[in-house]
Amino acid sequence: MADSKSTFKMIPDQSELDQMERDLSFYPSNVTNPKVLTVEQVEQFNREGYVRPIPVFNDTEITQIRGYFDELLKKVIADGGDSYSISSAHLKYGRVYDLLKHPKIVACVTDILGENVVGWGSHFFCKMPHDGKAVAWHQDASYWPLSPSKAVTVWLAVDDADIENACMKFISGSHHVGHLTYHPSDSAEHNVLNQTVENPEQYGDVIYDELPAGEISLHSDLLLHGSEANESDRRRCGLTLRYAASDVYAGMKWNEKGVIVSGCDSNDHWADRSRPDET
Repeated sequence: MADSKSTFKMIPDQSELDQMERDLSFYPSNVTNPKVLTVEQVEQFNREGYVRPIPVFNDTEITQIRGYFDELLKKVIADGGDSYSISSAHLKYGRVYDLLKHPKIVACVTDILGENVVGWGSHFFCKMPHDGKAVAWHQDASYWPLSPSKAVTVWLAVDDADIENACMKFISGSHHVGHLTYHPSDSAEHNVLNQTVENPEQYGDVIYDELPAGEISLHSDLLLHGSEANESDRRRCGLTLRYAASDVYAGMKWNEKGVIVSGCDSNDHWADRSRPDET
């Protein structure tokens, strides 16, 4: 097992991904008796690829989370990082680990993926005012050495997220198209990612994921999504928490990032990391 200071690339080398056989088909949720989401929300996830909005934290709770992130960001910038640098944060920071395992969040995830779930990713996407960087249209599955494609992202609004400050946007139903061809971005300095899918609107309607602070959305790893550059005077910070069914195989040693958040890992594949001491 890697130690708690291990780092993993946000975007793996394409040549390594190409060598891995991956099943990138959409697996609809087969949960028929959800505990937190409604049956209609599970059906919406299967049909449209996302569920939103879902209230999780009240004003006091999200204010505390935001205050924690503010201090963490100061430390990261002082150490030479930037507002996008805090990735795989649950491997190092106990409070992010706690959010990955938070019962209210995990309950929503298990209503989509089923009882046996691993949390493996955590990344703050913080767009500072006028920061000028967009997140190009993409499918998460393109970048992840996971198979089969049974994974979801929880997007927690740390700040209010709306169209003005570049909230996330989805292409509804695009997860049914399969794995799409993408191209290198021709404006890498203005793109958080290095690739983009062209003409995404041909696959469905654009849905803006506007969320007040403390609410979450969930989306499939095959759903096309992205966000514009934040040209407003307000920050837009979101914490992405990544989950997969525990029977998913993770290549490139990404299983070392895993934490069993519900049920069990019958294949004994994921590391099931312990909580880091650093907060």
